[in-house]
Amino acid sequence: MPDIRETQRAIETVRGLKSVVSTMKTLSSVSIREYEKAVASLADYNRTIELGLRIVLQQRVHQQWPSASDGRIAAVIFGSDHGLCGRFNETIAEHAMIKLKELKNTDESTLLLSVGARMDAQLKALDQVVEESFFVPGSAQAITLTVQQILLKIDEWRREQNVEQVVLFYNRHELHYAYLPHMIHLWPIYPHFFDNILKEPWLTNMLPTYSMASESLFAALIRQYYFVTLFRACAESLASEHASRLMSMQTAEKNIEDRLQQLDASFREQRQDAITNELLDIVAGFEMIKDID
Repeated sequence: MPDIRETQRAIETVRGLKSVVSTMKTLSSVSIREYEKAVASLADYNRTIELGLRIVLQQRVHQQWPSASDGRIAAVIFGSDHGLCGRFNETIAEHAMIKLKELKNTDESTLLLSVGARMDAQLKALDQVVEESFFVPGSAQAITLTVQQILLKIDEWRREQNVEQVVLFYNRHELHYAYLPHMIHLWPIYPHFFDNILKEPWLTNMLPTYSMASESLFAALIRQYYFVTLFRACAESLASEHASRLMSMQTAEKNIEDRLQQLDASFREQRQDAITNELLDIVAGFEMIKDID
């Protein structure tokens, strides 16, 4: 049976671990709200981009939409840099492999870009070759730089690697602590996207005018659409990561509380045994002294 001092040390260790878990829960809760706000803030900006596209598309006489292609595929897969988030990385990596197998129509290898050191390791564990890996942004403000780096890499793929399809994979944050693996076709933008924009009614009888060349304005708006889509995917992934970590920490906290209760019960039992033994020693000593007298 463990010594009472060992039990005391174990209780102190478990209480310290509980404090760490509680802190991680708080940080995850704050981070979830931060990234949820980042996603929400994109709504108005995205709406502005769609309205701009609506104006340009309405005034273009000849519509030439990108068509579906069987060319080489590139994928951007968002994961995490840190652990303690359950099956967060495994879920999206396995989903990506299944979807890419369904999409792949050529013998050329799929180009992979991972966001997150843990995702990089997970893909390599699945025998996948990762061309490049970026660290996960540490805050909502840092997402912009990561998105810019990804856009530069996509431009390089299209220019030098004969890439004709680019897809994104990330865990999309749902209500509370839930998330679901999600896929988006980033490039090409298929006709139904533009058709849906053109179907939306304008609020007035007159469309605004613009002074830029329509092709230049259209290209600039599409570039912003790519930026918003990547930014949202990254922010959603980060919110999902912290939601998964929060859920893991809640499970850990419950297990710690159960263990602490067991240790407290064991400590009380050991203390009672120690007190009983001391009383017995005192009584025995008293009896011995009485017999001598």
